Amino acid sequence: MDFQTMRITRDGHVITVTIDHPRSPMNAVDETLHHEFAELFQMLKREGDARVAVLTGSGRAFSAGGDMGWFPELRDPARMHSLRREAKQIIWDELDVEIPIVCALNGPAVGLGASIALLCDVIVMADRAVIIDPHVQVGLVAGDGGAAIWPLLVGPLAAKRHLMLGEPLTAADALRLGVAAEVCAPGELEAVAQTWADRIAAQAPLAVQGTKMSVNQQIKQALLTSFDLSTSLEMPCFLSADHAEAVSAFVEKRTPTFEGR
Repeated sequence: MDFQTMRITRDGHVITVTIDHPRSPMNAVDETLHHEFAELFQMLKREGDARVAVLTGSGRAFSAGGDMGWFPELRDPARMHSLRREAKQIIWDELDVEIPIVCALNGPAVGLGASIALLCDVIVMADRAVIIDPHVQVGLVAGDGGAAIWPLLVGPLAAKRHLMLGEPLTAADALRLGVAAEVCAPGELEAVAQTWADRIAAQAPLAVQGTKMSVNQQIKQALLTSFDLSTSLEMPCFLSADHAEAVSAFVEKRTPTFEGR
């Protein structure tokens, strides 16, 4: 497929996808990248040659969250409805990719980028990388699957702290909690991710894929509980004064003042 915001390479049994947004050095999620995430996981669902996928980012970030310049466009109800449907497709399709996905976090994974990373099968992190869900900080309910996957990985109390306050999950803490499989220097990340991919690719493919899909059924149950609720609560927030204030404060480089409306 002809992607504008991603590069795809193949080496033996491994397919590598690198997020490389030409208009955003931090790989911020705009309409194009959001749509191509949806296309990517549909493509990987149909993958018939590779046994493992590696997902990483270029430059300083894996994906640094939503593009603030895009957010005002989402106040249009039609655009909002389309976003909700595509967001759901991204998350569910990622879980339905049968080949394992090794996520190589070269830098911050924020918002949707955080959810996509946490829904992968093995995470390796550069020591400078962090995982952050800042939905609440921009006046939005934590959608994008964050309300489902964070409690599964770190427990409900810690999840609420990370989600409500936007507290970063550092590489060191991710390793301690078992979220990250390995942490390394940034220059070693590609080789470390390749080693994990090669180890998985050397296993019996049908057994690996069946095991992955069996475990993912538990994640799907969590999504059934919270995904539609969180996104239905998130959508009206795009029309709220608090969200508009958060976007304005970001552009003006000041602290937002929220009023609960």
